[in-house]
Amino acid sequence: MKTPFAWDYYSDQPAIIRDKKLKRKMRLSALPSLIKTFLIAAVTLPFSVLTIPYLPHRRIDGDRFFGMGVNLDKEPSLSPGLVRELGVKNLLIRIPLWEIDRLHEYVAFVRSFEGCTVTIALLQDREHITDLPMTREHFKAIFTALSGICDTYVIGSTINRAKWGFFSVNEYLDFYGIAFDLKKTCFPHLKLIGSNVIDFEYHYSAHTLFNFKNIRYDAVGSLLYVDRRGAPENTQMGFNLIEKIRLLASLARLSPKCDGEIVITETNWPITGTAPYAPTSETECVDEESYASYMVRYHLLAFASQSVNSVFWHQLVAPGYGLIDNRDGIRKRSAFDAYRTMLSQMADASFVGYGVKRGRHTLLCETLRGVLHVEWLEEGSMEIALTQTVTVTTRDGISMDTDTLLLGESPIYYTTPLENE
Repeated sequence: MKTPFAWDYYSDQPAIIRDKKLKRKMRLSALPSLIKTFLIAAVTLPFSVLTIPYLPHRRIDGDRFFGMGVNLDKEPSLSPGLVRELGVKNLLIRIPLWEIDRLHEYVAFVRSFEGCTVTIALLQDREHITDLPMTREHFKAIFTALSGICDTYVIGSTINRAKWGFFSVNEYLDFYGIAFDLKKTCFPHLKLIGSNVIDFEYHYSAHTLFNFKNIRYDAVGSLLYVDRRGAPENTQMGFNLIEKIRLLASLARLSPKCDGEIVITETNWPITGTAPYAPTSETECVDEESYASYMVRYHLLAFASQSVNSVFWHQLVAPGYGLIDNRDGIRKRSAFDAYRTMLSQMADASFVGYGVKRGRHTLLCETLRGVLHVEWLEEGSMEIALTQTVTVTTRDGISMDTDTLLLGESPIYYTTPLENE
């Protein structure tokens, strides 16, 4: 049977099922699993909230924290050079399972990023959810073709959206089980990232983490978008970004299915005036300057949580949400410089402390250069007199010596000596 989904070039998502009767039938068949999802969540989520204060921080350093998504269908010949210019070493490349006949192209694309560590995200369609023997063949072909090149795989994506093919968590668990069985029997060296719920819908995450299936995750993936809330510091149901991350980390730590490692496999903000390439309506879109500041602040907050091993920004080249707009040649948005600056400042960073007071955020890290201070305001501007002159680097990489901090919504960086120096 031919899949009722089709790839949507503009939004990077399979198109929604057009047959309403078919959709209704699928939803009804998934009802027992959905009931199970909410029952599991009703038990595990409140307990996870209560245990957040006792959740130990993981030791997360900057060298493996920052990652970038790159796509074969978006400037493949230019992407390796752009990645080198950006300075990012950790990449995520998506392989749609329905493009298995192009596997040789994807292997060549992965090989083109010399010196980078590549994570592969395997994207599903409805056919690969319902025809598990075919899925096993395709998983095995991909694992074999990339043997010795990649060993980390995200198994499935956006599992809580019907437009991506899944109508229940049970369907996803069976799908993931194919990859897990192959790991046990043929590819023991693989690292499998699972769950991959989009947005703050942790009732689905709870079901992926508490079940009786014979599976285990090497890390828990999350497409933790907060773009519909505006700035990354804004709250949803009383939880800000750090608290959302800590809740997922608490849930994962309590689960018998994993060891608690969290990877944000996808996040971004849509950019205004880019329809039809923006994946949301114009209401959720932001201007390019806000996009750059929100992107940096998201990473800094996630790093401050010390509960996320990696964040993969989605993505390098995309007219509606990328660091580069390729509608009319290659145009690097200000976010390109902002990401490159963030990476150069944070790549050797070890977390020391983080605090927020009346909308002023301060992140402290230890680096080879000394104590790195990163500061920003949620809104407005402020001048802070210093007792010494420091070299301040702006969000986009401009450096200047000053004894007065000009704080605003764009983060700034400066370094002071270590106390024992």
